[in-house]
Amino acid sequence: MIPTVEQVAAMIDHSLLRPELTTAEVRQGCAVAAERHTASVCVRPGDVELAAALLAGSGVLVGTVVGFPHGSTTTALKVAETRALVAAGADEIDMVLAIGRLRGGETEAVHDDIAAVVAAAQGRCVKVILENAYLSDEQKVTGCRLAERAGAGFVKTSTGFAPGGATLADIRLMRATVSGAVQVKAAGGVRTLDTLLELAAAGATRFGATATAAILDDLAARRRGEPAATPSPVPADAY
Repeated sequence: MIPTVEQVAAMIDHSLLRPELTTAEVRQGCAVAAERHTASVCVRPGDVELAAALLAGSGVLVGTVVGFPHGSTTTALKVAETRALVAAGADEIDMVLAIGRLRGGETEAVHDDIAAVVAAAQGRCVKVILENAYLSDEQKVTGCRLAERAGAGFVKTSTGFAPGGATLADIRLMRATVSGAVQVKAAGGVRTLDTLLELAAAGATRFGATATAAILDDLAARRRGEPAATPSPVPADAY
């Protein structure tokens, strides 16, 4: 059964992470999120205070990123960044784990890095970005298990800035790896309604997207019995 527009909107983190976005464009993106009633916006760290002010009372959460996009900053810096962003009004934190350390088998260092951010988030949802394009399936499984053990609320496929994004195989693998206490977020290349629905069927419950309006408009049209829309070109950017 095809979901409602409201149900799909409530699974989207509207992405505003491209480095060239102006303040006016961030304001416009927040307005889209508020109008469409998305789960959240995901903004650059420097935009958190603005987004929190713009979205106050809207029901749209303010998400942001830590250690983005490479995950290679020190744990101390990730913790300081998280604390500052929480103070600025962030409701959710999408952190990039230490990719190189995971690939190198330094599992306790990866775990401790995530756990420190979870603690610094003070109860707010932390989504751990694995950046699957750089990982083997075994490393993806290990990263998911470490994220769950460290207290993360989500495991997430990608930043959107790596060579690859969310795939059906990765969503299935991640969903099979973590317990029901942890959700799976698909990000990177989620640009059409069909892609979103396919990934949702595989177990993803949150989606990073820039093409939010197009996805929701397509769904509304289909529910009216109109033919599926031909996707318009969108930037190959984050999410």
